Amino acid sequence: MNKKIMQANNNSNWMKPISYAIIMLIGIAIGLFVKGNLSFKSLSWSAQSPMQELMEIVQSKYVDSLSNTDSATLKVADFYLAQLDPHSVYIPPSDLSDVEEQLSSNLTGIGIEFQQFRDSIFVTSVLKESPAQKAGLQLGDILLTADDSILLSGNKNKVDYIRSKIKGLAETEVKLRIKRKTAQLTLMVTRGNIPVSSIDSYYMINDTTGYIRINKFASRTYEAFMQALEPLLKRGMTSLVIDLRNNGGGLLSEAVGIADELLPGNKLIVYTQGAHSPRQDYFSKRDGLFEQGKLTILMNESSASASEVLAGALQDWDRATIVGTMSFGKGLVQQQFRLSNGGALRLTTAKYYTPLGRNIQRPYDKGKLAYEDDFISRIHKGAIGDQDSSFKGKSYKTPKGKIVYGGGGIYPDKWVSTSAILMDTNYIALLISNVFNNFAFQYYLANELEINKFKTVQEFIQVYRTKNTWASLNNYLTKEQQILLAKSFVHKEFIQNQIVALLVRLKWNKEGYYEAINSMDPTFSWMLP
Repeated sequence: MNKKIMQANNNSNWMKPISYAIIMLIGIAIGLFVKGNLSFKSLSWSAQSPMQELMEIVQSKYVDSLSNTDSATLKVADFYLAQLDPHSVYIPPSDLSDVEEQLSSNLTGIGIEFQQFRDSIFVTSVLKESPAQKAGLQLGDILLTADDSILLSGNKNKVDYIRSKIKGLAETEVKLRIKRKTAQLTLMVTRGNIPVSSIDSYYMINDTTGYIRINKFASRTYEAFMQALEPLLKRGMTSLVIDLRNNGGGLLSEAVGIADELLPGNKLIVYTQGAHSPRQDYFSKRDGLFEQGKLTILMNESSASASEVLAGALQDWDRATIVGTMSFGKGLVQQQFRLSNGGALRLTTAKYYTPLGRNIQRPYDKGKLAYEDDFISRIHKGAIGDQDSSFKGKSYKTPKGKIVYGGGGIYPDKWVSTSAILMDTNYIALLISNVFNNFAFQYYLANELEINKFKTVQEFIQVYRTKNTWASLNNYLTKEQQILLAKSFVHKEFIQNQIVALLVRLKWNKEGYYEAINSMDPTFSWMLP
């Protein structure tokens, strides 16, 4: 709220009590909302409700027309919750299903990824065993219409609009008119449940070292982890690298389950506690499949929450070497409460602590904006290799005498800074325009027969890493994009490697992409044990 700097003192004096009263009334109303006794919609107000009077006056006297009063109450809720901590949020009814879907291991749809080129919608990936694959959809198909009358290509529709017309309830059908090269086809696709794995990739880096990348901790992440771990062990793995970079967390129970496979029995993994939540301890209980081998955890500034639970437990018990940069620093536990208006309140109810008692939550006493600015500052410091010790909190000693820290994130045992490309605004502008993805897709379609002759990712990399795709890329760009590319200080070889990895993704999906990008990244080799 802006203040008039030159306001007379007498006006200021009598306005303060009114301002405080209004804030207090809003606080009381939202306080009832938090307790579950009140919702922001369909409220049953008494005739004397001050909050009702306030809202009625706003609606009848406010300078601009208010077409949607829900947006005003949403702002009030967001403001109030932001005063508590950065992670307590109100989820409006319109967003709830999408938010909950993020932690689900199943989605409902047909099982494709698509991309828009000019005004055409191209299929860029078809999931194995999906309804789309069973119906005959292929990479490179152009989606023309859905159910005869819904135009998908030709109108430059937004991605969310296209997705909404293709998705639907399981066992329902969607009629797709597609273009494949020069022919037009009609396919009937029966929607179904699409399993979505939290494991992006797993493979053997060498004869003894395995790699598993976890993108989030959703339902059944532990199960997916086991399905990746077992075949690696059968191939002779004695050293495991778990990649948690850019993993923002998720379900605590899934992180605990994975920790149980890596720690001996009866070891404290994590405990949670809050003013209204009694302490709850989580221990390793069963014999794990990988309790003895060498273990390395990769993290960066975006590794948060459940990722930090897993890494913190393994670090505290001297079980793993943490490599990378300092993690995000989210040590707060949220519980979700359904509201009568169809929305939800995700409220912080406890803090989690590592086995040594570390709470690695970054300070948020200066407000949410400062909290977010601190994160950006951390990314910039990491990009230039600054191991700022001010991020360290209280020190703790592990059973083997190693010093670890709390109060700001998981501090790595081995610091490997992120690439300085994060500071290159010209390269970032090209990334945002999606030009590299677009070029790779068009290049793939033009060279599909040749690319499909390759049997393995490494065979493909060996050949295509030496191919000169730079001239083709430059010709594909607009004049403005060519200028950005010329001004970028990102090395030419780095961008060519990115193109190779994107081509690999089109043929071998995410599993192949991470194998390719890791094998071509010199930073990755520094991270390995």
